[in-house]
Amino acid sequence: MTRILFVCLGNICRSPMAEFIFRDLVEKRGLGAEFFVASAGTSSEELGNPVYPPARKKLLEHGIDPSGKRAVQLKPEDGTQYDWIIGMELRNLNSIHRIIGFHPPCQVKKLMEFTSRPQADIADPWWTEDFDRAYEDILEGCQGLLDFLTK
Repeated sequence: MTRILFVCLGNICRSPMAEFIFRDLVEKRGLGAEFFVASAGTSSEELGNPVYPPARKKLLEHGIDPSGKRAVQLKPEDGTQYDWIIGMELRNLNSIHRIIGFHPPCQVKKLMEFTSRPQADIADPWWTEDFDRAYEDILEGCQGLLDFLTK
C-alpha cells in the first residue's frame, strides 16, 4: 500500500482538495485498496476546522464529498509514516522539511512536479479566491502523480 500525505498551510483548502480528488481518482480506477491518502497543514491556525466552504462547494460540484474532514497539523513522525509527502507550493516544501527534517525516509515533492509545469505552484485560493483554478491545478497534479505511481 502506498501512503500519501498532501500538505498545504492550513489544511482547509488545497491539501484537503488534493486528498479527496486523489481518492476519487484511485476509486474510479479501482485502485482504492492500493493507497492510503490523507492531508495535513504546516500551521496550527486552522486545527479542527472543516474544509473551507468554497473549497467544499468546489469539490461537491464535481461529486466529491469532503464531509468529516477536519484540519490537522503535520507532525515530525509523518516523515516515517508516509511514502510520499506532497506539498502545494515551494513554501510548503520548506515548512515540511522544517517539521520532518531534511533527510526523511519518505519522498517530499511538490504536486505540480508531476505535470508538464513542474516549476508551478498551486496558488492558495484562500487569498486568490480562485477555487476553479485551484481545482484544475490540483486535478492535473493528482492525475500526474497517480500516473507516475501506477507506471
